[in-house]
Amino acid sequence: MPGLLLGDEAPNFEADTTQGRIRFHDFLGDSWGILFSHPRDFTPVCTTELGRAAKLAPEFRKRNVKMIALSIDEVSDHLAWSKDINAYNGDEPTEKLPFPIIADAKRELSIQLGMLDPDERDKEGMPLTARVVFIFGPDKKLKLSILYPATTGRNFDEILRVVDSLQLTAKNKVATPVDWKRGDSVMVIPSMPDDEAKKLFPEGVFTKELPSGKKYLRYTPQP
Repeated sequence: MPGLLLGDEAPNFEADTTQGRIRFHDFLGDSWGILFSHPRDFTPVCTTELGRAAKLAPEFRKRNVKMIALSIDEVSDHLAWSKDINAYNGDEPTEKLPFPIIADAKRELSIQLGMLDPDERDKEGMPLTARVVFIFGPDKKLKLSILYPATTGRNFDEILRVVDSLQLTAKNKVATPVDWKRGDSVMVIPSMPDDEAKKLFPEGVFTKELPSGKKYLRYTPQP
């Protein structure tokens, strides 16, 4: 099945959405972008996810990230579903969300991007879309991909966290350790010599001693 790998450029597809027809590269512009897919409109897990995404939209905007969803139904269904999503959030049940939803009733884009879940099917036996998260950089290249089955809802706080990591490591020669969050110490990349690290990170480099004697756990305050 076709799909995207890390480093691949996003296809510059055209699609109808709840905010009009778009060309994907034009939609992204110079921003980062998140494309997240959903099995179907008016389904329980998807409604909770889009509700959470809507609540976090201001946080993504602060990070210069544009959000766009995809579901295998028509725009008219997306608009009606948006009322339910807003109502779920306790907001006025309008058709407007802070991001567009792509209509992919023929599953053409889902197939192109490798988003179908072979184990989850609709009443007609057609495969539903899995819960894919694609994060693209301003260069339109795929920086991160997370694939959930249709039965497992996503954690949008985690998606926000990985955006922070991706943006930080894109600008600095560091990596983020397990469970890292903004403000925590980061790690010096293994390929950087000690003398270069000391010059590049004036706040200091701290090495954790290990039984092997290898000094590869090098930390520095977040740049």
